[in-house]
Amino acid sequence: MATFFETSVEFLKGVGPQRAALLNRELSIFTYGDLLQHYPFRYEDRTRFYSISDIADEMPYVQLRGTIKRVDFHGTGRSRRMTAQFSDGTGTLELVWFQGINWIATKLKPGVEYVVFGKPTRYGTKWNIAHPELELSSAATETRGSFHPVYPLTEKLRARHIDSKVFSRMMREALQQASGKIYETLPARLCADRGLMSRAESLHSIHFPPDLNTLNRARRRLKFEELFFTQVRLIQMKLLRKEKFPGQVFNNTSLVNTFYNEVLPFPLTAAQKRVIKEIYADLKSGKQMNRLLQGDVGSGKTIVAFICMLIVCGSQAQCALMAPTEILAQQHFHNLSRFANAMGLPIALLTGSTPKGARQEMHRLLLAGVIKILIGTHALIEEEVRFNRLGLAIVDEQHRFGVAQRSKLWSKSDNVFPHVLVMSATPIPRTLAMTLYGDLDVSIIDELPKGRKPIKTVHRDDSHRLQVNQFIRDQVSEGRQVYIVYPLIEESEKLDLKHLMDGYESICRAFPDYAISIVHGKMKPDARAFEMDRFVRGETKIMVATTVIEVGVDVPNATVMIIENAERFGLLQLHQLRGRVGRGADQSYCILMTNSRLSADSKKRIDTLVRTNNGFEIAEADLALRGPGDLMGTQQSGIPDLHIADLALDGDILREAREAAIEILERDPDLKLPEHEVIAAQLRKNRKSAMNWSRIS
Repeated sequence: MATFFETSVEFLKGVGPQRAALLNRELSIFTYGDLLQHYPFRYEDRTRFYSISDIADEMPYVQLRGTIKRVDFHGTGRSRRMTAQFSDGTGTLELVWFQGINWIATKLKPGVEYVVFGKPTRYGTKWNIAHPELELSSAATETRGSFHPVYPLTEKLRARHIDSKVFSRMMREALQQASGKIYETLPARLCADRGLMSRAESLHSIHFPPDLNTLNRARRRLKFEELFFTQVRLIQMKLLRKEKFPGQVFNNTSLVNTFYNEVLPFPLTAAQKRVIKEIYADLKSGKQMNRLLQGDVGSGKTIVAFICMLIVCGSQAQCALMAPTEILAQQHFHNLSRFANAMGLPIALLTGSTPKGARQEMHRLLLAGVIKILIGTHALIEEEVRFNRLGLAIVDEQHRFGVAQRSKLWSKSDNVFPHVLVMSATPIPRTLAMTLYGDLDVSIIDELPKGRKPIKTVHRDDSHRLQVNQFIRDQVSEGRQVYIVYPLIEESEKLDLKHLMDGYESICRAFPDYAISIVHGKMKPDARAFEMDRFVRGETKIMVATTVIEVGVDVPNATVMIIENAERFGLLQLHQLRGRVGRGADQSYCILMTNSRLSADSKKRIDTLVRTNNGFEIAEADLALRGPGDLMGTQQSGIPDLHIADLALDGDILREAREAAIEILERDPDLKLPEHEVIAAQLRKNRKSAMNWSRIS
């Protein structure tokens, strides 16, 4: 069975070596199996005939039946075109050809009934169809009354005359040869319980659906199967980790009690308390923790992480916190040092800028167990950094790290693996979290600290520039500070954007009486730190910056965030930038500056941000607009290679597939029962080509 689907596509009738080489290069189709999984992205409805009098502007394609009344030729040379007057008794439209005119002209027969298919375009008061599909009515009978598949193709394939019609012929041939060889991958009971079509029928119906209902059933079956095996793999990893990887037991809460009673300057929210209890249950369970902590910007994840560190340090173990940028690592060190010092816990900062002498001393103290908390960047995962007893590894803004980088931190403990807590201030939609982190336990802080006022967000274009500048003056005169963020550092010929230096000069001219900071990624770290520090101390009132301030700047007195060319940013990035204000008790504002003309997608992004401060709602909207790969960065995300399922649209099917996977694995974790052999066989097949890092978070 397997050998048939692994047969090279060149041996399929109608393909051959040259076409096979093209399919290899352009679409990564190498085998019969690859070909059958190259699914249509839309279908042309050939089940209905329209009348010319029915045609309306919103119709993408129409199928008509009628006769050609007259053929005319216009122009000469390259501007030559041919037209045919086509009538069906209810009206007349024009068929137009600009290419292949001589060949087509020999085929046209006035007075004979044709079936025409194409996209109607209004030209003045008349309709025309350019380069229609045209068949004699008698020859079109076999294609009538069905949905025609339209396949994802490339320009090179089209140039070599491989279009959707050619693909359809190849698919028919492949499916005919595959008859009786398409094996089932899901247990009969699961298919019956969930109302799923058989695999063989679904593969045939996805390419050649007889009607819309069958097409929808075929799609659901194939999407379910794809997502089901993703979930089985993740849940097996989760069960394996809990069974095979023992965890260090940390149950000493004496430091936490002291911290609560004597040091903590504000009350924790109910959500923070709930999450701390969930993490504490893991730390004392004897099983290695692998937990994702999600919380919106400003929800108080860092203090939760510190309290968890206290549980570990109270049991004479060490903690590491890894951040993606030096700015964020310094911010964490600055914020946590005052708490650690108050608790008598030695804390250190290790980044690429740490001098060699200080670094060597740090390595010595770390190995001796003197340093209890180490905060840093990628420098933490360098070979020479060794701990005496690493009990808890925390990764902040974890989507910015590659999986291999996280794995190095995981292996820093020689005897027993540390507990792992990965934190994300980028809200992750439920469907994406289930797919990316389905093997992790998830905790969510879904509540902002008391006293925080929601940030007021407005959209303005360049015509409001003077009013916006006046608003900045009013805020600064009240003692507040302002961020102004630009998308680029230097001018780009391709993008009509205000670049940072131009913006900085404009701001300096508009506000000659104010001290202004400038910060961007190409500055040397010490220069950037100097400018940041001036702003934090209130010496400068306005900070002009690029997105380097997206994470890691916490200035409670900054109440205004102005984002220039906001249409050029993704939704989640806009939300992260907005989260830099609203850190104090004063009302904060975010002003989204754009051009007056916006694309439909840009308008949706801006409107969503103006409407809501809820990070998870924003993440769902961003997923729907951009898709999962763009949202997380496919190289680091671990998003499985989905042929047909769409995480932005198929949340219900994903939840159903996850429920089914949990149900089966709770009953039969090793898939030893005869009825589950088909699942085990498919997993073995999938495993051949997949390297799995998911047990390392």
